[in-house]
Amino acid sequence: MTTPPPAPTAHTAALAPAGCPAHAQATRGLRPLYGPEAEAQPYALYERLRAEHGAVAPVLLYGDVPAWLVLGHRENLEVMRSSRFSSDSRHWRAIREGSVAADSPLLPITAWQPLVALTDGAEHARLRTAVTESLGRVNRHRLRRYITRYTTRLIGEFAMSGRADLVADFARKLPALVVCQQLGIPENDALTVGAAVTDMISGGETALASNQLVVKLLHDLVERKKTHPGDDLASHLLEHPAGLTDEEVREHLRLVLVAALEPTANLIASALRMVLTDGRFRGHLSGGQMTLPDALEQVLWDHPPLAVVPTRWATGDTQLGGTRIMAGDMVMLGLAAGNVDPSIRPDLTVPMQGNRSHLAFGAGVHECPGQDLGRAIAEAGVDLLLERIPDLHLAVDDDQVQVVGTWMARRITSLPVAFAPQRQERPAAVQQRPEPPVRHDVTPAPGERAGSRWFRRRRP
Repeated sequence: MTTPPPAPTAHTAALAPAGCPAHAQATRGLRPLYGPEAEAQPYALYERLRAEHGAVAPVLLYGDVPAWLVLGHRENLEVMRSSRFSSDSRHWRAIREGSVAADSPLLPITAWQPLVALTDGAEHARLRTAVTESLGRVNRHRLRRYITRYTTRLIGEFAMSGRADLVADFARKLPALVVCQQLGIPENDALTVGAAVTDMISGGETALASNQLVVKLLHDLVERKKTHPGDDLASHLLEHPAGLTDEEVREHLRLVLVAALEPTANLIASALRMVLTDGRFRGHLSGGQMTLPDALEQVLWDHPPLAVVPTRWATGDTQLGGTRIMAGDMVMLGLAAGNVDPSIRPDLTVPMQGNRSHLAFGAGVHECPGQDLGRAIAEAGVDLLLERIPDLHLAVDDDQVQVVGTWMARRITSLPVAFAPQRQERPAAVQQRPEPPVRHDVTPAPGERAGSRWFRRRRP
């Protein structure tokens, strides 16, 4: 009688290189987290994995590289907060053994760099202090002015036509324009940078080329700011007493781009889709039963901007959710799957207003330091858009809204809307003139409101 082979695991898959018979046998039965089937319905894939494996599931990444995907809410928090799991990718056995190809689309996100997101201990503390204190120097009033300015400009580009794609024309452009301004990147480069970051995260064939474009632009930015500093994040990082090297400054600017652009664009698009397709949700907002911050928290629960974060590795053999994890295994944070874990949300129709215990921004020492920047862009941008064009409605049926998944995110690719065309409020030539210098006082800029009729904050 023949003894059946043991069930495949992420560990056994890593023992043999891709392409050899042993590897094929080890990875047989593991579900890939990439490709048309996985990316068409990522949430359905998470639930299949949960049914098959429980809170922690073995999966395959590009090149049949094995990894663990954490599906449980409690288990995700355990990985985020435990020293048994490191953010330093030099622990990754697949890298050490050479089973990750040099041109792998995994590398722009996972290859070790001197980054706050990929270090631990004292070095992480040094870098995080520099990042958080530099972000803390962002003038909130100026930030609001720029959000208002760029939102108004983008709306003006489609307001007269009566039609728009709120993803291509708004959700992707607004974060790129605002975040690049905060970093010190010239406005003319902002949309190019935004498109490159989106492509880099997608993990496609051009991801490495897009990464190189971003790296080159940031190299030039740092060189320029060393001789001509300004009131921007690049200059703040260069000046910080933590003494970051030029490489560390460049890599942290790149990290801010990755962490701010794609998630914020996804957050804006998901919030707008919910407003446009859920009558009860829209009614609660316009009627004052729900504030915009409440609405964004619901979106962060149901559709976190990043579904998967692939930046944890086991420092030794351990157990997680009843699963044996081996030293050097990649352990990916499943933020979207954890947010709908039946153990904490048995009924997904129950509103999560005011509850910030979602996983969207992480937890522990690596909790996202720039989350307030993304919230501010989404909140102010959506508020102003819906006040300026209150009769927005979908131009297609809800089931025709284009949504795709990548190995890291669920992305709405198109959100066509229609509305009553609006008259041009100022000559087009004026819109093309350079923006005037921004004052540092707190007087509201023209068009900037403390609140709108769409979204009222609750007063104490």
